[in-house]
Amino acid sequence: MKNLKPLFIALSLITANMSSVQAAAPQTIAQQKQVAGFYQHQLGNIQITALLDGTNYLNPSMFKGIPATEVTKTLKKHHADQAKGVQTSVNAFLVNTGSSLVLVDSGSSSCNGPDFGSVVKNLKAAGYQPEQVDTVLLTHLHPDHVCGISDKGSASFPNATVYVADTEANYWLNPKQVSKLPQDKQARFKQTVEKIQQAIQPYQDTKRFKTFKLGDKIKGFDVISTTGHTPGHFSFAFKSGNEEIVFIGDIVHSHSIQFDHPETAIDFDTDPKKAVQTRLAQFSRLAKNGQTIAAPHLPFPGIGHIYSKDGKSYQWIPVHFKD
Repeated sequence: MKNLKPLFIALSLITANMSSVQAAAPQTIAQQKQVAGFYQHQLGNIQITALLDGTNYLNPSMFKGIPATEVTKTLKKHHADQAKGVQTSVNAFLVNTGSSLVLVDSGSSSCNGPDFGSVVKNLKAAGYQPEQVDTVLLTHLHPDHVCGISDKGSASFPNATVYVADTEANYWLNPKQVSKLPQDKQARFKQTVEKIQQAIQPYQDTKRFKTFKLGDKIKGFDVISTTGHTPGHFSFAFKSGNEEIVFIGDIVHSHSIQFDHPETAIDFDTDPKKAVQTRLAQFSRLAKNGQTIAAPHLPFPGIGHIYSKDGKSYQWIPVHFKD
């Protein structure tokens, strides 16, 4: 037994060391970053790729016509992170029609800070190249929709023609417009216009910036006037077989607040009353007809359906994951 004593001591030391290693091991496992933000959705014969540009949190005070207590109650119901604010995504959508590659909205690029600007990166991760995009449809000219078409003065989609409604272009690009605004809104308007002009300049230089009007059809997309959020805000509809998808743009900014309370405007609306009227009309139509919806500011991938039980309040039904 005397000869076994050193062995027992050695085994005890090994066991103690192994226990220490096992106890420390979990602390060395690093958390990983989120995967690339793209999601491919099949609709009839076309493929739609949702592209995440980034995620933001809005101050609850930006939602108008709703008591702060009701905002808190609604966020709690949706298990939203109230400490950060009201979550909103920035999404763009790439439509592969088989003969054309159409980008609906383009994200923020560097216009809205470091948390955005991932559309091109995610487009590449999805298997496409920016040079393949031949058409960009803009629902409106706010920076989080237009800035992504350019980067530091160069076209991000060099072979694409960019389309926006003529009423939208006239509003933002008419130098006389700023003088028509209240004094306290002119500085913000000028800052927005500067970002818009920088984004579209490379396309204007190559005569690839064009406007459309109600009744036009672009690459198989029907244009739908959804004015209110901006004076020339438009949505786009595309049919494939018996299925239809509607790219609704900014008729809604929150999957929690504005579905439970669709009469709630947001600070970004140029005409809040008209924006609410448009949302109510479109929600009613889309809930009744059941089209698939693609929305830039609903949680990524922003594709799903609008449901209403009573025609007064609405519910966002995200698309079911398909591989």
